[in-house]
Amino acid sequence: MTGSRETVLASVRRALGVTSREAPRRQEVADRLKGHPAGVIPARGQLPPSERIALFKDMVLAAAASLDHLPSMDEVPGAIAAYLRARNLPSSLLRGTDPRLADLPWHKEPQLDVWIGASDGHQLVGLSHAFAGIAESGTVVLLSGQDNPTTLNFLPDHHLVVVDAREVDGDYETVWTRIRARFGEGALPRAVNWVTGPSRSADIEQTLLLGAHGPRSLHILLVGTAD
Repeated sequence: MTGSRETVLASVRRALGVTSREAPRRQEVADRLKGHPAGVIPARGQLPPSERIALFKDMVLAAAASLDHLPSMDEVPGAIAAYLRARNLPSSLLRGTDPRLADLPWHKEPQLDVWIGASDGHQLVGLSHAFAGIAESGTVVLLSGQDNPTTLNFLPDHHLVVVDAREVDGDYETVWTRIRARFGEGALPRAVNWVTGPSRSADIEQTLLLGAHGPRSLHILLVGTAD
């Protein structure tokens, strides 16, 4: 793979008449990485906290996901159990080591069989905690790592995601700024996944198929208020 990659890049450099070592080109790249220029920020998400949460909920539903708005984290296990019962799913789920999920009062729902680790593709239900939500598109932002393994985002048929309402931002650029502030310069997570609705695909006749390349169901557990 490396040999093929280098062959392609070498062909591009020859066509452009460059070597990739020119000082002005390298400085341009360094300046862009250091400056983090922002993209266009739509006005749609620039709202007061309560209106921003309302927009997030509307956009989640518009993207064919489902949502429960819960008053506190204590309600999460019960909402998960209700979700599984309503869909006739086994009372079993897989989560990462995120301490916010570990601290949930799982004892309130003793029938739930909660496993910890990355998915190998054999689990029906995965549970993650999002780093952020984005109001303008109903997107949840998930950072890779043992706390919330990326495999949980894509392999189980049903993906449940806990989102703190205080961490729902209006736009993408705000979330990128928060991620950089949390991890520091040059130390981002290996993967940052932006998930909007369940997996889907459509053929040329625009017949929509959910679960084509990942979870067929995305359920958001929004907790608290943004105020």
